[in-house]
Amino acid sequence: MYNIDKFMAELERKNAAQPEFIQAAKEVVESVIDIVNANPAYIKANVLERITEPDKVFMFKVEWEDDNGIPQVNKGIRVQFNNAIGPYKGGIRFHPSVTLGGLKFLGFEQIFKNSLTTLPMGGGKGGSDFNPKGKSENEIMRFCRSFMTELQKYIGPDTDVPAGDIGVGKREIGYMYGQYKRLRDENTGVLTGKGLNWGGSLIRPEATGFGAVYYADEMLKNKKDTLKGKIVSCSGFGNVTWGTCIKATELGAKVVTISGPDGYIYDPDGVGTEEKFEYLLELRASNNDVVAPYAKKFPNAKFFAGKKPWEEKVDMAFPCAIQNELNGDDAKALIKNGCKYVIETSNMGCTPEAIEAFLHAKIAFGPGKAANAGGVATSGLEMSQNSMKLSWSREEVDEKLKIIMKRIHDAGLKYGKEKDGFVNYVKGSNIAGFKKVADAMVELGY
Repeated sequence: MYNIDKFMAELERKNAAQPEFIQAAKEVVESVIDIVNANPAYIKANVLERITEPDKVFMFKVEWEDDNGIPQVNKGIRVQFNNAIGPYKGGIRFHPSVTLGGLKFLGFEQIFKNSLTTLPMGGGKGGSDFNPKGKSENEIMRFCRSFMTELQKYIGPDTDVPAGDIGVGKREIGYMYGQYKRLRDENTGVLTGKGLNWGGSLIRPEATGFGAVYYADEMLKNKKDTLKGKIVSCSGFGNVTWGTCIKATELGAKVVTISGPDGYIYDPDGVGTEEKFEYLLELRASNNDVVAPYAKKFPNAKFFAGKKPWEEKVDMAFPCAIQNELNGDDAKALIKNGCKYVIETSNMGCTPEAIEAFLHAKIAFGPGKAANAGGVATSGLEMSQNSMKLSWSREEVDEKLKIIMKRIHDAGLKYGKEKDGFVNYVKGSNIAGFKKVADAMVELGY
């Protein structure tokens, strides 16, 4: 029998100074501890110890030359966490904040997120502390080539299939895939998020946002509610927010906020026109990392410097930016203003205090490992298209994504429904994702 306090104390000792990983692991362990202790096969197989330890971690030096001919050095990391149900799958992040602990958190979350999609994908994550912002096109290309020169030793279409993430878009994927082809002389589906001309899938850039809205739509349907007429708050202004704004508008909601490091925008008219959708992409492409110009472009909108959007009165909130962006105080403000639904569209976008507040107030809360799974689900669909040498239409991919997100919602509903009818999607999603992986680990032996 597992004692959760002893287990977590030992996990913290073994993973010192990795608070994000410990936070993610604690949430899962707290959700599944009862079903683990009730299953002798899980205890015999030491499933908890094995599932919280990465299969492999690769760390390597990335040397590249800047435009002045000066050698530069960054750190590269790939965490291959668990491949019980399929090849490792998870993004590559280029950002100064990248650390081993942060990537372990993301890779651990990816195990259960990928499991929930019902597609045969394991969990992994990678990246570098390289910052693409302020770098020239040639500097980014040289870095990507150097990074892939090392990474290609550890990945493959049936081994580990990375994708994009923060700081890694179609451009960076292109440079890395080009280097992989030069070194391996292969045309394979080893990366996802590729360009449409060379193996990419339609709607991949929008997929995380689309998926989160589809998931939210299922949450609303379960409560005999609808997205039509709902007022929505989003954070961020990148691809995830962009996709969320497009699909929420399409299904009848009105998104009134976006945000950046400089503050947030309140747009009473809604971020809901083609012109505004395109402007979000322009803002992201500008590399200035600010949203203030939106208020100059669209004068009815207001900019609030240095503040977060969770103070606005809305029906639904979609944190779309980065981990732990919505804290306990933000949660209290949303609850006080009558928010009924919170959909964690970024990876672990809410702090434990925020989640506890939402659950205590019986707010319908969609956790990131479920609501955020649209991106990796579409990456899985890209892998299928590559494997079959096919290219599906936009409508086909969108419909398959919608079906996957419904299945993810229903899995959380199955294991998360409480006696009073409230659905704890956090617990339900953790159990559903965990059981599939744990059962596979037991069946595969050790």
